[in-house]
Amino acid sequence: MAGPPEELLTELSLESTHDLDRRSTKEILEAIHGEDRRALEAVGRVLPQLEEAADALLLVLQGGGRWFHAGAGTSGRLGVLDAAEIPPTFGYPHDRVQAVLAGGLGAFARAVEGAEDRDDEARKLLREHDLMPGDAVLAISASGRTPFALGALEEAAAVGARRLALTVDPRSPLARIAEIAIVPETGPEVIAGSTRMKAGLAQKAALHMLSTTVMVRLGRVEGNRMTNLNPASSKLRRRAIGIVAELGGVDETAATALLDAHGGKVADALASLRRR
Repeated sequence: MAGPPEELLTELSLESTHDLDRRSTKEILEAIHGEDRRALEAVGRVLPQLEEAADALLLVLQGGGRWFHAGAGTSGRLGVLDAAEIPPTFGYPHDRVQAVLAGGLGAFARAVEGAEDRDDEARKLLREHDLMPGDAVLAISASGRTPFALGALEEAAAVGARRLALTVDPRSPLARIAEIAIVPETGPEVIAGSTRMKAGLAQKAALHMLSTTVMVRLGRVEGNRMTNLNPASSKLRRRAIGIVAELGGVDETAATALLDAHGGKVADALASLRRR
């Protein structure tokens, strides 16, 4: 006789918040904050896997390959957000770190019901991007059972691309089929099953740690300054002027002139100063 179905770790109920609906505003906030701390502690326990993943992704990008995030729902949106922030922050080409989202980019702002259950859509989207052996796919799924995320890694395996996973369930199929699995075990949510909370926080932390580390290793910052940022707003232009002034040892007037002479490119402005 078959046993009961395996209960998903992401669906378990947190004993300490069974009375959440009877708590004050202050008590609800304290409960959420306490569990959020646990999420970041869980990320700290997977630093070795994050290091392995960062080194693998660094090699992919250094070799001319591309890095794709793939996911659905909150997990997929976090992947889109991380990929979108890399060009303005690090001046890295937008086509080198991309994201595919279940339901398409329109699902970023409005949920597309049922999209996460289509493993064939993940394969189709990656094929449209001409996924190749030199690329890498990082599939993101809190439960590690989302068909879209699994389909993305299966397509990566089919073409010989690197396979990475970010999930919070070590027993999940996603963790099993990945070459490198990053699994911060965050435990049950304050609201059972709402993985936009602790699991989402852990995934966001892991993603920005990965992308930042890889970009630093690629030489896209100097010290801790954004020397390859895209100064596309007044705030970022002020930041760019400040970086050139500080690192170049010039006043802001000279820094502004240098930036204007080099099309707003901080790294080029600094390089011209250092050639003098």
